[in-house]
Amino acid sequence: MSKFYEKVAYRDIEEDIKSQKSVDKWIFSLLLIVIGFVPLIVMASIVEVQSPLITVVGSLTGGIKGDIFTHYKALAVLLITILATIMFMAKILFMNGEIRKTKLNYAIGAFAVAIVLSTIFSPNISIALHGQYDRSDGAISWLCYLALFFIAINIDYPKKVLNYVLYSLYPFVIINLFITTMNFYGNDLLQKVAIQKIVKAFLPAGAEISEGSILVGTLNQWNYMSGMFAIMTVMFLAAAMLGKHKGRAVGHLVIAVLSVAVMLMSISTSGFLTVCVMMLVVFFAAFRSKKRVQSFAMIALFLVATAPVFHVLASKDARVWTESVGFVVKNNPYVKEEPAPTTSQNSNVKFDWMTKAYAAEKFELPVLPERAIAAGSGRTYIWSKSVELVKKHPLFGYGLDTFMYNFPHYNIDARAGMWDENTITDKPHSMYIGWLYGTGILGFISVIILVTMTLMSSLKAAINQNQSIIWILGIAWGAYLIQALFNDSLPGTSAVMWVIAGILLAITLKNKEQLDGRDY
Repeated sequence: MSKFYEKVAYRDIEEDIKSQKSVDKWIFSLLLIVIGFVPLIVMASIVEVQSPLITVVGSLTGGIKGDIFTHYKALAVLLITILATIMFMAKILFMNGEIRKTKLNYAIGAFAVAIVLSTIFSPNISIALHGQYDRSDGAISWLCYLALFFIAINIDYPKKVLNYVLYSLYPFVIINLFITTMNFYGNDLLQKVAIQKIVKAFLPAGAEISEGSILVGTLNQWNYMSGMFAIMTVMFLAAAMLGKHKGRAVGHLVIAVLSVAVMLMSISTSGFLTVCVMMLVVFFAAFRSKKRVQSFAMIALFLVATAPVFHVLASKDARVWTESVGFVVKNNPYVKEEPAPTTSQNSNVKFDWMTKAYAAEKFELPVLPERAIAAGSGRTYIWSKSVELVKKHPLFGYGLDTFMYNFPHYNIDARAGMWDENTITDKPHSMYIGWLYGTGILGFISVIILVTMTLMSSLKAAINQNQSIIWILGIAWGAYLIQALFNDSLPGTSAVMWVIAGILLAITLKNKEQLDGRDY
């Protein structure tokens, strides 16, 4: 009898293992959809916005609002998170699945709790829950990112997981290269009837895309395009350097060059700075590589191929230099000098009666700040005001993605920071400031601990184990965190990168378990 029960138990274990592998395969397929398909979604939507402010300023008022970049991306992320969570819970509850024991779990839980509390105590609860209508980066989206990150850590992957991840991003790079190039050369695809029909597929009858809308890529705006394609550049360059198969390595190198072209056409400094910083890590990974000659050869080929791309683009638009190399070298050789306009003799006549103003005795006109733009295209001014806001709600913040409704608009000192005091600031222009503002000090500390732990564990694993996959995904994750210093979060960027980070940590933790058999 005992042998019979042992056989039954053995069969049960085997069935559980097969079931777990099957579920992991399905979950991984869902994660690949998040990585490769979600960032490509561009579909127009309209929503009813209830503004917490009583104002006549159009961007701050409520009513029917439209968006083409984020609503359906966020909806797709939510649906995939629900499906992945159901599968994962079934694996844990009915197939004897296990959750990896790691200190990361506590940090994930702490940040999730902070998000929930910041939403509950937010002065704008409904907006904190869903996010701004044209960003969709509120509490629901961030809880989805964390859930996908946690699930990704706790499943097993096929041996070719890196190939699946990289190839799933090929369409993202190629499609955005086409869209961005068309826009860069003055041919906005959103003006094409066929593209409009696709984008408007889910709009109700009679609804139209607002006049003046343009399609710069599948992400909202140039800054996001620049940051995301900086990530693509260094990730595919690392894959080209460390790839074992020469054919694949060449393919990744081509995608890296295409990615840097999109980044340059995005006319934003954030991507260029991210690439510059991450190139230090790329060189270090090349130096540590077992195929050192191939690694440095790929870097050299990348630089050689990028040079003519840069020249062609900068010749078309001198801002390509200004927003990249111009950050260091101010003299722009691509700016065409125009002769100074000639002035007539009469233009030198001065009218004294127009240069003086007379008022009551001892009356002085107010001295207005000189118009200027603060460092980082006004970012330092925005960040300083954000810190002042946090002082009023230090523990739990204002709720994620509610920035536009609480920022002090129309301040006279905005003349010296944003050039124009009438500028409406809708986001903090930094994911870290967004965390601090949105979740308060408690949430900020918990997410910084979480991010630091991911970086430390992956860097340690990369140095000790020297595995290509850890270097490549780790470089991508590091690039995301660097560009986030200057850019905000979106479903089309953060969902992708938190899933990649989860895969990175899963491989890192599994390798450590196999090496020493200890809990991490």
